[in-house]
Amino acid sequence: MKSVRAGVLLAPGFEEIEAITPIDLLHRGGVEVTLVGVSERDVTGAHGVTVKTDALINEVAWEDYDAVILPGGMPGSKNLAESPEVQDLLVNMHQKKRVIAAICAAPALVLAPLGILDGRNAVCFPGLEKQAPQVTFLDQDTAVDDHVVTGRGAGKSGSFALEILALLKGRSIADEVGTRSLYL
Repeated sequence: MKSVRAGVLLAPGFEEIEAITPIDLLHRGGVEVTLVGVSERDVTGAHGVTVKTDALINEVAWEDYDAVILPGGMPGSKNLAESPEVQDLLVNMHQKKRVIAAICAAPALVLAPLGILDGRNAVCFPGLEKQAPQVTFLDQDTAVDDHVVTGRGAGKSGSFALEILALLKGRSIADEVGTRSLYL
């Protein structure tokens, strides 16, 4: 049986909760998670926590991955948006309808400029909606539209991660993980 794989992109200034919560809950649900540095192997988040990655973005065989996850945070989202490697990866994953998940500032600052949210419902950190007027932003914690998952911010990282898990492994596994970890 083929394992389900997800890569979490970490750029300097990422929001730590928005990265670690999906990493943990996806692991609990049986997803193989790779921590991917966009520009360096040891990446320091917005609040000073440094995470050692498994690989750099250009070292990953993305054709073997089912999902890519973008934590938000500042300047992490800006750093993701400015990376040509991230842009190319996201366009490729979108064309193949692989799961693309972004939370906080990342939906508005990273996905929207690439056209990934065009014609879709999404959410982002409150106030950033004006950065992407072409997107229909909803007033809720998370949004799932086909293969794209978006989340509002750090406090909603659990529900965001469980929606990703539901797309990758099924609703019953996501609900089981959510119940065991007291998110549900």
